[in-house]
This record gives sequence, structure tokens and C-alpha cells, in this order.
Amino acid sequence: MPKIEPYPGRVPLREVFWFVLPALVIAFGAGWYVLRYAEPAPPSRIAIATGGEGGGYYTFGKRYQQSLARSGVTLDVRTTAGSIENLKLLQDAKSGVSAALMQGGVASGTDTSELQSVGRIFYEPLWIFYKGAEPLDRLAQLAGKRIAVGAEGSGTRYLANVLLTANGVGADTASLLPVSGQAAVDALLSDNADAVFLTFAAEAPIVQAMLKNPAVRLMSLSQAEAYARIYPYLARLVLPQGVIDFNKNIPANDVNLLAPTAALVVRADLHPALVNLLAQTVLDVHSRPGLFQKAGEFPIQADPEFAFSEEARRVYRNGPPFLQRYMPFWLANLLQRLIILLVPIATIAYPIVKLAPVLYNWRIKRRIFYWYDRLRRIEYNLGHELSGDQVVAQQGELAEIERAVSRTPVPLRFSDQLYDLRNAINIVRQRLAL
Repeated sequence: MPKIEPYPGRVPLREVFWFVLPALVIAFGAGWYVLRYAEPAPPSRIAIATGGEGGGYYTFGKRYQQSLARSGVTLDVRTTAGSIENLKLLQDAKSGVSAALMQGGVASGTDTSELQSVGRIFYEPLWIFYKGAEPLDRLAQLAGKRIAVGAEGSGTRYLANVLLTANGVGADTASLLPVSGQAAVDALLSDNADAVFLTFAAEAPIVQAMLKNPAVRLMSLSQAEAYARIYPYLARLVLPQGVIDFNKNIPANDVNLLAPTAALVVRADLHPALVNLLAQTVLDVHSRPGLFQKAGEFPIQADPEFAFSEEARRVYRNGPPFLQRYMPFWLANLLQRLIILLVPIATIAYPIVKLAPVLYNWRIKRRIFYWYDRLRRIEYNLGHELSGDQVVAQQGELAEIERAVSRTPVPLRFSDQLYDLRNAINIVRQRLAL
């Protein structure tokens, strides 16, 4: 029986390879993009460290709480001894505290790489009240006196120690009493202290009461400007004559005060959406005018102790994100995250949609070409001397091709190619019959 030579070659697969390779590259690139840039959903609950109940920090913390609640975020307001404790809680990742109000200067010389500032947000005037007939205008004059410098862990105590030490006043030259707030005021009024350091807003009832009490005096620091130059977290403020009570002319003269600028500080790993929301809250609460500040003076977009949050800076420069101007925080954040996720999806979907008609046409043509290929095999074999059995085998192959073609679904627009194939089958059948 004559031997039929093998069919000389098949269609190469490199066309398929060049289509699969770009698809794989796009898929891997999109996956990398999602893993690298897609943010998880922000938590619905965070904690802020403030200060003692009734203090300014605690009051502002409660205002933040109300503002964030309107956006569906629960803010737990934690009472603390003050800024020193707040800093320790914020630096401890296990404390659960994500934000804190902090007095300027308490972080000087410490590692704050894990923290970011949302801005300096208000002045904290340092009020130094004292008793005595002799007017005092320098801290060095407090040597030998009993001074209430604030409780352990408070920003007041930290600041008092810094300023007194700079004037040579310490535990060896004065009696430093670890009391603050109302307890310090009571000690002064009961003659158990000669001077007290307080850091409260001018509107605080405890400060108003002391300013109107004729038995005590408020120290006007003649060296206030020098302190502000040396300590960058301090500012010199002036309490104008008569601003507390015009009728009684309180105070009787302009008073020079020192004031650290309080900061809202967050952990660097706090979700950017929540930093953004806190910055919006700060802008709403602290940008109004006050006794010591002009409208828009705060928040200050610079911080001498902490790296400044770029998320907060964007809010101060451009306002809330576009979506949050027209819809609730949770919905805007959800849509923003969906947009981020849709980018890689669109990256994959666009070329696929673009190539879909081409791929579909290629698949239909591939079906037709497949049967043409088998038909050409038969025609190729006809060029050889075939035995009777081989002719029968080729006729069976041809019949199988014809049955398969008749059952193959082909779109109407490919009908001409289908009928050309059937004509080719008839031509080969005629050759086999010869």
C-alpha cells in the first residue's frame, strides 16, 4: 500500500501568544495598582485624647464629637491629665488613641516620626495670677514663693517648668505645688499659694472669676516678646485694657501674656479620609474670630514640632473633596473607593471590549479555516497514488467534514464563506470519485 506523506505544517500559534501576553501584562498591572493604591474603608470609630472634664481640650473634643457624628463617625473623647499624657497615648499604638489635642512645646526633643499635625488651632493663654502688694512682671521674681504649677502629666506643668527653669526658679529655690485648675485657684485664695499658672481660654469661668477678683493680680510679662523669640511654640499676646469689663476697666492696663499654640495631632497611620474629615472639623470650629485671634487666622498650616499632614493641607487650600460637597461623607468615601477600584477594571475592560468584535470574527473564521485545513489535507493526499482502502478512508473523512460543517453555527454575515466551503467540499468529492 503506498504510503501517504504527512501534511506539511500547521498554522503557527504565535498569533495567540501575542494576544495572551498583553492581556496577562494588563491583568498583573491592574492587580498591582489595586494592591498598591486602593485604600480600605475608614473605621467608623476613633478615639481622641483631650484633658480633664470642664477644660478647653475636653470642650473642643465634645464639639468635634458632635461634628463627626453628623458624618457617621463616632469619636470617643478620653479625659486625661493633659498634653504629656496625650503624647504618650498617641505614641502607643496599643492605646487605641488616634488623635489628641496637645499644647505646643510638649513634644520638643522627642521622636514624633509616627505622628502628624492637622494644624495649630488656637492660642492657650498662660495666666499667672498672684497675690501681694508688689507688682510682678518677671518670672525671676517668683523665686522663694509657693507656686501652683499644675498636675503631673499636664501641659501647664511642662510649660511652667520650662519658663521657671529659664529664670533660675526650681524646686531648690521655690515651692512648686502639683495642683491645677480650681484646686490651684483655691490654694491661692486661701493663702496656701503665692502664685498659680493656668492655661485656659479667656472665656473660661475660672479665668473670668480671677480677672474680676480684686484680691489677686494678673502678671504682665515684660519679657514676653523675648520668650516668643526663643521658644517657637510660644506667641506673645496682649490682653487690651478694659476688654473684660469696660465699665470697671478690667484689666486696668494692657497685659502681656504668653500663649502656646495648641495642635491637633494624629497618628500617621490614621485613615486619610478621617484626617480629611478632622481637618474640615478644625476649619469649621477654629477659623472664627476670638479675643486673641482674627477670623481665618487658625488653623495655622505649619508646625515646629510635627510633620504636617498633606491631607489636611489639601482641605485648607481647596476645601472638602468634590464628592463630599454634594453628598454624605460615607457615600462620598464609598464612591471614591469604587472609582479607584474601577480604574484597573476599566484598564482591562477597555481593550477587551475594543478587541471583542475582532476576537469574535477570528473565532468564527477559525472554525471555517479549521475545516478548510482538513479539506486541504484530503486534497493534498489526492496528489498521491491511493489504494482502494485509502480512497474509502478519504471519502469517510470528507463525509465527516460535511456533517460537521452542516452542524457548525455560523453568523449570517459569514454565509458566503460557509457556502464557499461547501462548494470546495463538492469539488474535492468530485476529485475523489475520479
